[in-house]
Amino acid sequence: MKRRAPRNRTITLTEEETAVYRERLQRLSGPVAAACVVNQTLNHDLMDILDWLPANSVDLLFLDPPYNLPKAFHGARFHPRSLVDYAAWFESWFAPLLRLLTPTASVYVCGDWRSSAAIHQAMEKYLIVRNRITWEREKGRGAKGNWKNAAEDIWFGTLSESYTFNLDAVKLKRRVRAPYTDTSGQPKDWGRSSSGNFRLTHPSNLWTDITVPFWSMPENTDHPTQKPEKLLAKLILASSNPGDLVLDPFLGSGTTSVVAKKLGRRYCGIEQDEWYCCLAEKRLALAEDSPGIQGYEDGVFWERNSR
Repeated sequence: MKRRAPRNRTITLTEEETAVYRERLQRLSGPVAAACVVNQTLNHDLMDILDWLPANSVDLLFLDPPYNLPKAFHGARFHPRSLVDYAAWFESWFAPLLRLLTPTASVYVCGDWRSSAAIHQAMEKYLIVRNRITWEREKGRGAKGNWKNAAEDIWFGTLSESYTFNLDAVKLKRRVRAPYTDTSGQPKDWGRSSSGNFRLTHPSNLWTDITVPFWSMPENTDHPTQKPEKLLAKLILASSNPGDLVLDPFLGSGTTSVVAKKLGRRYCGIEQDEWYCCLAEKRLALAEDSPGIQGYEDGVFWERNSR
């Protein structure tokens, strides 16, 4: 086990904890009804159980597949392909997944500049593609002969023209830099408070308020591509309602399930690596006593470093 600095808050697993959480994992042996997978972590390769999962049951599908670059995931490795081959691999499981969705479901798919074109092309065959969110990763290595990679994409699509989008649930609270007032001196579209001047703004497709998990954050794990809880909270609050079912077939360390639980949604996560599954179950257990989401307070999302 790694030696950690005294203030390091990264979530880890002891051998004893792994044994306990291993018993909570769900393993399928054939087709199942929706009730059998709700609020469960399924320890499987998606392709092995895709035909067994219940149809017309998922309200929100979140996909964070391996990007088209070399990456190690707890011993397993993903090897980059040509763009054509990556698109074929993506479509091979993406198209069959869509039978799991309800008619009003939404789909979000993560990618980077290497994979984004293939994702867009495949989604347009089956969904109404509504937007591409670009979010800033303030982490990243500099490069001498290229631009630093500091952003990722999230493609947003729906099955139909009837879908959920809760605008007021995902407005961003920003500090007012130029506090305009009306002729009587009252704030125009913003409010005064003891902690400063703020306004609620409509959510855009450019996100600069996301912090990538790091060692001093209580949500941090050793997963190499962990998504922030705040990022998932935005998608889940916007595109689902309390009680809806959220599915993540590439669960990793469990962020999607954890945030869905914290926000009163049902969840199902699929992950082929047993250790990551156990890590997800530990995070779900911790969420019982720690339901907060960093950057989301008082029912609004706060601009980074504004509090």
